[in-house]
Amino acid sequence: MAEPVADICVIGAGAAGLASGIFAAELQPALRVELVDGATSIGAKILVSGGGRCNVTHDVVSTDDFWGTRHLVRNVLAAFPVQDTVAWFASMGVALKREETGKLFPVTDKARTVLDALLARSRELGVVLRPGHRVASIERRNGSEQAGMEDLPRFAIRHQRGEISARRVILATGGQSLPRTGSDGAGYGLARRLGHHVTPTVPALVSLMLDERCVHAELSGLSQEVEMQTLVEGRAVDRRTGSLLWTHFGISGPVVMDASRFWCLARERGETAEVYGNFLPGRNAEQAREWFLAQAAGTPRRSLLKLLAESLPERCAEVLCRHAGADPQQACAQVPRTIRDRLLMTLTRFRFPVVRDRGWNFAEVTAGGIPLEEINFRTMESKLVPGLYLVGEVLDCDGRIGGFNFQWAWATGRVAGRAAAASLAG
Repeated sequence: MAEPVADICVIGAGAAGLASGIFAAELQPALRVELVDGATSIGAKILVSGGGRCNVTHDVVSTDDFWGTRHLVRNVLAAFPVQDTVAWFASMGVALKREETGKLFPVTDKARTVLDALLARSRELGVVLRPGHRVASIERRNGSEQAGMEDLPRFAIRHQRGEISARRVILATGGQSLPRTGSDGAGYGLARRLGHHVTPTVPALVSLMLDERCVHAELSGLSQEVEMQTLVEGRAVDRRTGSLLWTHFGISGPVVMDASRFWCLARERGETAEVYGNFLPGRNAEQAREWFLAQAAGTPRRSLLKLLAESLPERCAEVLCRHAGADPQQACAQVPRTIRDRLLMTLTRFRFPVVRDRGWNFAEVTAGGIPLEEINFRTMESKLVPGLYLVGEVLDCDGRIGGFNFQWAWATGRVAGRAAAASLAG
């Protein structure tokens, strides 16, 4: 027996896909909205996000928090600001709380609360959820866009259990990050076969692995504030300050994960990329030298370790002293100039010997994807394929750590869902 015709078929039931389906069904309850997903269990990526707590959004969101075509990103975000996101979740019974960092989490501290609410709202609206339906192809039906033929299905969606005919399609397949949750990049192939381009994709919000000869193993588990700078072909492309976490394999933490996209993209293009850390944020090399000399003059017998421990963790101070060839217990006024200069260089311009990123299985998001220029930002509809809408991580837009990528998912889902439903009104 033939599959019933879906008015709107959403491919991918992650954050953006669920939002698309909900907003479409809310605007036009009479429409048949179906969500198909290749995974046997819907929402796995939501459940593992934010350490299992789901960082739903951030209290302040702007284009500065994203990488993508700025004016297009700005317009999409403006269509669904943070206060609307908070109200939307409240309407589904999910209260959010703000942490000191500005991140918004469910008050239950459980990602399951977020997923359950989205699934419950979908079912309440009559949205059909089809897990275990991995889509193999999307084909356009000839003639359905001609005058007087608008009611005919425009698309045939072939999946592992058969075929769905649909009048509108929303592509919400995600990127390539955390492929075990279902986002393995398959959506890029579906989009390419329909005529879209895909910019090079690399892991973003991912930890970086260092040369085993570096000091990271000695500092594993230690967290500290660092000013990080990324150079590509010798040119500074990013500078930011934040928390760095030393690990047994290298470096992680918010400042590293935010910077990782630049290193990964450079390596994808075959360019030389270097990452430097300043363990005395706010002081450049000259300021650090003046500070050191002033401290040495004021308390000449104080050891290097005690001096540096005022500005960075003691374990880090000791390890960096040895790394620079200095004795941590030597009186700071007695340190030879050559060793002092080497130590100050280590403190203010430490080169992290990055050998590779930790890979797709640990990346939280994808950098790259379908260009925003190929999308109508007012509706998220493809400029190349009428009736096709694209949302979420499949697009070439990625945000920094802190709930921004979820806000992009909710915003694009709302715009696309409502636009697709409105196009079928009457």
